[in-house]
This record gives sequence, structure tokens and C-alpha cells, in this order.
Amino acid sequence: MTKTQDGALHEKELDAHHEETINAEILASEAKLAADAEHKMTLREAVAMYPKAIGWSLLLSSTLIMEGYDLALLGNLYASPVFNKKFGVYNAKTDSYQISAAWQSGLSNGARAGEIIGLIIAGWTADRYGYKMTTIGALIMMIAFVFVLFFAPNVKILVLGEVLCGIPWGAFQSVTPAYASEVAPIVLRPYLTTFINMCWVIGQFFAVAVNKGSVVRTDDWAYKIPYGVQWVWPIPILAGLFFAPESPWWYVRKGDKAAAKQSLLRLTSRNQPNFNADETIAMIEHTNEMEKQLSEGTTYMDCFKGVDLRRTEIVVGIWLVQTLGGQNIMGYFSYFLKQAGMDPSNSFSLSMGQYALGMVGTFGSWFLMAKVGRRTIHFSGLCCQFLLLIIVGSLSFSKDNNAVWAIGALLIIFTFVYDFTVGPVTYSLISELSSTRLKAKTIVMARAAYNASNIFVNVMTNYQLSSTAWNWGARAAYFWAGSCLLSAIWVFFRLPEPKDRTYAELDLLFEKRVPARKFAKTHIDPYSNELGVEHKLTAEKSL
Repeated sequence: MTKTQDGALHEKELDAHHEETINAEILASEAKLAADAEHKMTLREAVAMYPKAIGWSLLLSSTLIMEGYDLALLGNLYASPVFNKKFGVYNAKTDSYQISAAWQSGLSNGARAGEIIGLIIAGWTADRYGYKMTTIGALIMMIAFVFVLFFAPNVKILVLGEVLCGIPWGAFQSVTPAYASEVAPIVLRPYLTTFINMCWVIGQFFAVAVNKGSVVRTDDWAYKIPYGVQWVWPIPILAGLFFAPESPWWYVRKGDKAAAKQSLLRLTSRNQPNFNADETIAMIEHTNEMEKQLSEGTTYMDCFKGVDLRRTEIVVGIWLVQTLGGQNIMGYFSYFLKQAGMDPSNSFSLSMGQYALGMVGTFGSWFLMAKVGRRTIHFSGLCCQFLLLIIVGSLSFSKDNNAVWAIGALLIIFTFVYDFTVGPVTYSLISELSSTRLKAKTIVMARAAYNASNIFVNVMTNYQLSSTAWNWGARAAYFWAGSCLLSAIWVFFRLPEPKDRTYAELDLLFEKRVPARKFAKTHIDPYSNELGVEHKLTAEKSL
């Protein structure tokens, strides 16, 4: 090659590098404009600009009504005489039929095991085919698997049905928070992600309402009606989902900018003077490129590399805290009261009140999150739960029947506290603290860990409460108060504050290894890649 050719080639490389630098600067400039617009956007403006995104997100999140329904269904069916006679064994001591603690654990953990399988499958399909197609496939599976529950001739087939139904429930668990966090701006994220908790509570409320109406029956329809109701949810959701847009973030990760813009336009209102679709797509592209520089891959192993290891630990920890904070006792509210001698129908009525208050709590959390940070809400909620569990455990030593009513009242208050703080804010935290490129896989692993811990929690709770096993009664609250205290300590030292941060800002805070307790006060600009001068030294000293 001659010197002239060498020089021409070198000049072309310089021109290409110069053009690439200019393109990167333009992308960063447009991304900053979109990020600034999101920071300034009020809730009213966001609702006016993103009404379609809100609607589609609510539709996807409503799939979790089914899981919440089944979660409360089992706990309440254990209080049904017909269900116990069909699937249980005769207990001479209590002169009644009862499902053993071992089979109760099998039923509860069957669904959790199925969910882990569903989560793993959904982690792969969501990346490959998108959130929309993954949810459609899971809904079709759900319709098919309910047949197994409905026609189960014995407890073994019932457990199989729970495992099979757990597979689509696992898919819903991973897809819904990821989709909700990606289709909306910063100001709407906490509302759409925490609505998932509302769907859980709605499902639990319906489970108790259906059980209350069917518990008076003396035939097999006493438990078949509650199982059959699960066919009601998937069909209308499935019909709507065929028209839903995919997340624009998913298209950007696939390198399809045109489809991403088209999707974004389908999620927003037309003719909005303060909205620029190209700038918003630039912000998504910029964040995606930042994360690619920090971590090239999008495999499960990448969740444990570099800064993503910390993010994975936090997201997994948040969901483990949800199982270890004592809220498992809420699902056994009717069971507690029946054990105390209350009529099953009346215990169902009180359970309906419990979950109605839970809905009020979740609704109230939306106002709370607008004013207070997620970290503060989560930590405060755990502290309140700890105190309530200590009181419940102490009341178990009283032989006065009024103590049973006091325990019931405290469990209702516990439900409100949980659904006002820890329950809803968890979904906001796990959606915001995972990187966008690894979001689906991080949520899958975190939720799988949640389900695995739930297996432990369910086994422990069933043995603690069952009259055929340890028969601790309300004294079990002491055990969960201990795990709740440990959870609160972990949250204080490890949980950062993501309130009012864009994904790019959160990426940089994690890259700079800013301590969890300093996230809220650290100024950062992902477009200049520098920390605020007054906080730079503080962040560096904490490495």
C-alpha cells in the first residue's frame, strides 16, 4: 500500500470517528432534552400525554389478579368443610376432616414451584419475543390449566394443577412490572408499577367473596365454583392484548428504532406541544448505549458481573424481604378465626374487610410516594410490621376469647400497613433499580428467589398453624417478627433511593458506587458523566 493510500485510509478513519463523535453528541443532547422534560413533567401533564400507556399497563397488570385470587383462595378453602372432606383426612381429635400440613405445603408450594418454571421461561421469551407475546402465550396456558384444578379427583391431581397454573403466573410476575416501568415517564412509574400490588389485593378480595358465597353449599360446587371463576379473567384480557403495543425499550434493544418510535406514538396522545418522540427515543437509545458500555451482555451471568451484581443483590433482596416480613400470616386470616371457633361464613366476611382495607392502603400509597421516598416508605413499613407482630404474638398467651378478636383486628391493621408501604413500593423498587437491558432477567431471578423463599415460608407457616403439627397458633408471629427485624436492618444499609431519577441517572449512580444512604442527595449528570462537584469527593471516599 502506498503512502498516498495509507494517508487516504487514515483520513477516512478520522472522518468516521469524527462523524461518530458528532452523532454521539447529538444523541446525548437530544436525550438530555427528553430527560429534562420528564423531570419537569407534572402528574396532570403525564396523564394527559400518556393515557394509552396507562390503559395498556393496567391491562397487563390485571393478569396478576388471577395469582392474587389463587393466593387467597387456598388459605380460605382450608376453612371450607366440603373442600376438607373431599381432599383431606378424618381427624378424630377434632371430629372433622382436615388436609394435613404436608399436603397443605404441597398445594401452596406446587404453585410456587410452577411459578419458578414460568419465570425462567418468561425471562427467555420476553427478551426474544417481547412482553406482549409472552403474556398472550401465558394467558392461553392459563385457560387450559384451570381444567386440571376444576376436575381434580384427589389431592395429588390438585397439586399437579397448582404446579401447572403456576407456570403462567410466573410469566405474569416478570412481564408486568417490566412493561409498566418502560411505557411511562418518571412521574407515572410509581403509580403503574404499584398498581400491580392493587391487582393482587383485588384478586384476594374476589377469592374471599366467591368463597363466602359458595361455602354454604354442601356439594362439590363449594370448591368448584371458586376454581371455575378463574376462567373469567384470561378471556377479556387476551382479547385486549392482541391490540396492545410492545415496549419501545424492547424495540431499541433489538435495534429497531422505527418500530420503537411507532410504539411510543401508540402509547401517547397526539398533538402534545411539550412532547418530542424523537428526543424520547434518543433518551432510550442513550441509556441503552450507556448500559452496553458498562456491560455488553444480556445473559443471566451478566447479572452477576460488575455493577450489575450489586443491582441484582438489591432487587433479589427486596423481594425476599416481602416474604420474610410476616405478611404470609395475612393469607391465613380466615384459618386463624376458624381455629378460634368462628363460623366460616363470618370469618370470610371479616377477610373481605381485610382485603378491602388493603385496597385502600395501596390507593393511599400513591399519595405517599408522591411526597416521600421509596426507601423511607419501605423501611418505615417494616418497622411497623415488626411492632404489630410482637403484639400479635404476645396476645396469643391470653385465654380470653376477646384476645382472638384483638388478633383479628391487628391482622387487619397489618394488612393495611403492608399494602400502604412494603407491598406496593416493592414493585416500584424492583422495576427502577434493575438495569433496562437486564431488567427481564433480573426480575426473573428475584421473583424466582421470592418463590423459593415462599416455599420455606409456606412450609413453616403450615406447620406452625396446623393443629395436626406444631399448633403454635398466633405465637408464630414471634418467629416472623425476628425475620422482619433482620429484613429491616438489611433495608437500612443496602436499599438506595430511586425517586425522581431517570434510568440513565440510576445507571451512573451505580457505576460510581454511591452508597445506598447517599443516593437521594447525590447530584449527577449522565450526559456529562460527572458527579456534582459538591458530592464528588463524598462518593469517591465511599468506594
